[in-house]
Amino acid sequence: MAKLTSLRLRRTFSNDLKNQIVRDLEKGKATVASAMREYGVSSASVYRWLNKYSRHLHSNQPVVMQKDSEAYKTRELEKKIKELEAALGRKQMEIDFLNRMLEQGKEELGIDLKKKFSTPPSTGSDNTKRTATS
Repeated sequence: MAKLTSLRLRRTFSNDLKNQIVRDLEKGKATVASAMREYGVSSASVYRWLNKYSRHLHSNQPVVMQKDSEAYKTRELEKKIKELEAALGRKQMEIDFLNRMLEQGKEELGIDLKKKFSTPPSTGSDNTKRTATS
């Protein structure tokens, strides 16, 4: 019985395509894994292209990775701003609701609830008044 073997085609990628893949990797449009899947190449090939065609990444050059990059910080701050804007919107709706309730109470009871139940400003403690008059 003859054993059938399939010949693997030797593919050659143009320098322009390699440059485009490396630019996509540098800009964050693609990952090494996605480039491997899309073009059917090994990770060694992709890293070889990075070493050869990259403007920034070269072998034996240390790359400093920071825990909190500027882009990450920016995304987190934008997320926090959205949360605070939502909280501010909820508080404003609550204030509007309470003001409307006070207006409704004024119409139904005929008295201004804001003035009726507000406390007068403090003029000091009772002990101070007694000591001053004694």
